[in-house]
Amino acid sequence: MAHPGKKIPDFNLPATRCENLGTSDLSGKFCVIYFYPKDSTPGCTTETNDFTQLYAQFQQRGCEIVGFNHNPMKSHIKFEQKQKIPFPLVSDEEKTSLQNFDVWKQKKFMGREFMGVVRTTLLVGPDGVVLRRYDSVKVKDHAKQVLQDLAELQD
Repeated sequence: MAHPGKKIPDFNLPATRCENLGTSDLSGKFCVIYFYPKDSTPGCTTETNDFTQLYAQFQQRGCEIVGFNHNPMKSHIKFEQKQKIPFPLVSDEEKTSLQNFDVWKQKKFMGREFMGVVRTTLLVGPDGVVLRRYDSVKVKDHAKQVLQDLAELQD
């Protein structure tokens, strides 16, 4: 489980911008891992574009950003190219890591229940320990809030 004060679960999965991305690749730097339900949907596109617009500011603070869900690589690549995403998108089609991060849960939408990614963001320290966890994220101004929180933690 990825909760404040705990190390993030180990993972090594296919990603854009590199063949695979894992916990060892994130070691030694701050990192934002945001879990989103589906590529190219309105809310997920807005959230991703917000992180993209602030990416240079996160980089100035030595912080990497990683998008994460269960969509196949083909979908991630198309999404990345269309939105000009400058950071990696991780694909967990088996959903094992999503379960380990405690973001694959029962959801309700328009009267039906199904399993899916609950929009969640983790702010992780250089030692791999979760500093902040944002559950059931509302997209508007979320990326800005994460950047502010990162700045407060570093200053």
